[in-house]
Amino acid sequence: METKNAPQKMLLGNQAIGRGLVEASCHFVTSYPGTPSSEILPAVVLYKKMEGLNIYANWAVNEKIAFDEALAASYTGKRAAVIMKQVGLNVASDSMMSAAYTGVKGGFIIISSDDPGPHSSQTEQDSRLFAHFAKIPAFDPSSPAEAMEMIKEAFEISEKYEIPVLLRPSLRVCHARTNISLSPVKWIERKADFVKEPGRWAATPRFRFMLHRRLNEKLKEIRSDFEGRQSLNRIFFPDAKSDFGIIASGVSFSIVMDVLKESGLEGRHSVLKIGTPHPLPEKQVDRFIQSHKRVLVLEETDYTIELQIADKSKLHGRLDGSVPSEGELTPEVIRRILFDLGLADMGLVIPKYKQSHERLTEIDRLVGGLKLPPRPPTLCPGCGHRSAFYAIKKVFPKAIYASDIGCYSLGLNLKAVDTMLDMGAGLTIATGLFHAYKQDGQDQPIVATMGDSTFFHSGIPSLVDAVYSGARYVFVLLDNGATAMTGMQPTPEYGILADGSKGNSVPIEPLVKACGVTFTRTVDPYELGRMMDLLKEAGEHTQKEDGGMAVIIARHPCLIAYKNQTAPAKGRVAVGSDCDGCKYCVTRFECPALVYDDGEEVVFIDDKICSGCGVCVEVCPNNAIYIEEDSI
Repeated sequence: METKNAPQKMLLGNQAIGRGLVEASCHFVTSYPGTPSSEILPAVVLYKKMEGLNIYANWAVNEKIAFDEALAASYTGKRAAVIMKQVGLNVASDSMMSAAYTGVKGGFIIISSDDPGPHSSQTEQDSRLFAHFAKIPAFDPSSPAEAMEMIKEAFEISEKYEIPVLLRPSLRVCHARTNISLSPVKWIERKADFVKEPGRWAATPRFRFMLHRRLNEKLKEIRSDFEGRQSLNRIFFPDAKSDFGIIASGVSFSIVMDVLKESGLEGRHSVLKIGTPHPLPEKQVDRFIQSHKRVLVLEETDYTIELQIADKSKLHGRLDGSVPSEGELTPEVIRRILFDLGLADMGLVIPKYKQSHERLTEIDRLVGGLKLPPRPPTLCPGCGHRSAFYAIKKVFPKAIYASDIGCYSLGLNLKAVDTMLDMGAGLTIATGLFHAYKQDGQDQPIVATMGDSTFFHSGIPSLVDAVYSGARYVFVLLDNGATAMTGMQPTPEYGILADGSKGNSVPIEPLVKACGVTFTRTVDPYELGRMMDLLKEAGEHTQKEDGGMAVIIARHPCLIAYKNQTAPAKGRVAVGSDCDGCKYCVTRFECPALVYDDGEEVVFIDDKICSGCGVCVEVCPNNAIYIEEDSI
């Protein structure tokens, strides 16, 4: 727990989690970047260097690989952690289900950051339900400080029962900033010592049955253990006289406590805080429910707690429709839930609800008065992906464009993305589309796009399948040398490890050829004419009798991640008097530095953000955009 004299520092929630791993002597940490979890591993690296500790911390190629590497370290007795976002847990789920059976030796924590909203994800899925599914304990922190403290208890539970433990910080925990008390790092070194137990580590189905039985016994023991841990599960305002109680978990607990205080209802209703939603401390929950006539269950983003309560006759929650089944439980949403349930003294609640609504309305009015042009999310000025998408659209105007998860999903703005399912699906969806059209004897142009990090993550087996099944389409691999959308983490191609030290470079071209692709070309998409010529050549290759898959690697370093490696500006870009305001460059090329002036009905260059790449010079159909000679 926090001490009065402990030094404090303002930290991001993810930084607090990283610090918690270091303070708990976690020896081995792996991750695949994904918002809202991306800042945890860099924090581990930071404190590793500050404290001079022997911690292995690195990015893996995907979440399953990260999981397996950390699990192996725990087999040797070391404390290990694997970090990902909630959809990454889907990728690692096969390993997680088996790891629950085999168990662990050193403490093993799975940190899966959820994204209620969602703000930057494909789904709002609840990782706690995965813990229920896999039969492993889950911790649900309500604040960055609690997340940091829970790491120590999670390692304790993991080692006591030799079981993986899930820590589920959600977006508002990961990205909150708060003062954190830092404890001295009392590092405990452990040497790897793997003890062979084939009946456990290499268990066949017969042994897995026995391991499953032992897993079920562990869960019963852990449930009893959780019953007695007041630091994790406790009642606030136990002496409240109201017959209306609230059970809350995670961020929902913090928010409902704030709402009750702001509304003048603090202390009038008992609140049972659940820090361990699985296995649920059933006796404690049952006693709380029996002492009230009605109980509201608040949890994000699904009904993990509610599902485990046998008698639901007194419950209000997602199952009876009292709580929305999607979206965040923000203060405004919780106020409305309390109002709809007819909570006493609602005269104190509604003014607050109205006040918040009126404040947001006033903010909208003020922002509207600024008359700012609407700016949807867009690729950065000078991004090589924009040039690549423009070329694809020009050469294959009637193609179906299958894409993937990453910066290049913003190719939607350029109308060069038609599908975007999950990581690796840029290729798998394209392959499925090809065979569906081929089945009907139709020749439908298809262009798949995917980034370099995603190619390493799950694109390689997808490309192997495309070649193996005889698919024929153009695949443009957008290589900017970084996992750019989630924080510029390096890829294996550049051979830089998470702590900045040198690893071994794994070039992409040989990998593509090893997948069976015979047509592979590499081009800088800034060379727009050459890019378009290669696309045409690639399309022709897919149609040849002896042809097949065609891959173009469109390589240009990310302007943010590799500022010193990008091509120098060609000069100051300007718009001449030939501009007739056709908006072609604005709508078809969509660079933020190209701004349309409604008053003058012409385009001008925003010099503050223009990278000087000069690609738009080739895009303008009227030759109205040029490079000023005296600026070259």
